[in-house]
Order: sequence, then C-alpha cells, then structure tokens
Amino acid sequence: MTPVREKQQHQETDSLASLEERVNRAIEHMARLREERDSLARQLDAVTAERDAARRETADAEARNQKAAQDIEELRTERKQVRGRIEKLLGQMDLLSAS
Repeated sequence: MTPVREKQQHQETDSLASLEERVNRAIEHMARLREERDSLARQLDAVTAERDAARRETADAEARNQKAAQDIEELRTERKQVRGRIEKLLGQMDLLSAS
C-alpha cells in the first residue's frame, strides 16, 4: 500500500470513528431527552391531578358557602318574624295591663 493510500485510509477511518462517536453522542442525548420528557410528563400528570383536586375542593367550598349564606338569610327572616310576633305579644300585654 502506498503512503498516500495509507494516509487516505487513515483519514477515512478517523472520519468514520468521528462520525460513529457523534452518532453515539446523539443517541445518548436522545435517550436523556426521552427520560426528561417522560419525567416532565409524570410531573405534568401529578400537577394536573392536584389542580383538578383543588378545583373540586373549591367547587365544594363554594357550594358550602352558598348553602351557609342561604341558611343565614333564612335565619334572619325567621328572626324578623319572631321579633314581630314578640312585639305583637308585648303590645297585647301592654293593652291588657293598661285595662
């Protein structure tokens, strides 16, 4: 083999080795990216589940709050009615004691 041919073959071998190294690095990089993607997908699933749970809790709390507000309004109405009845009874008692 001639020295020129040996040099050319050596360069081709170096180029092939370099290409092989770059391909291997690309494969490793893709594997890391896939792992990162999978990890991020799991994190997203967890955050989504937490968000959904928080939304359900918020809806439940809003429903309880609305029910409590309705109960308060009913109690206020009932209190007004009781107050009116007591005032009416007191007025009748005043009439009886005045007579």
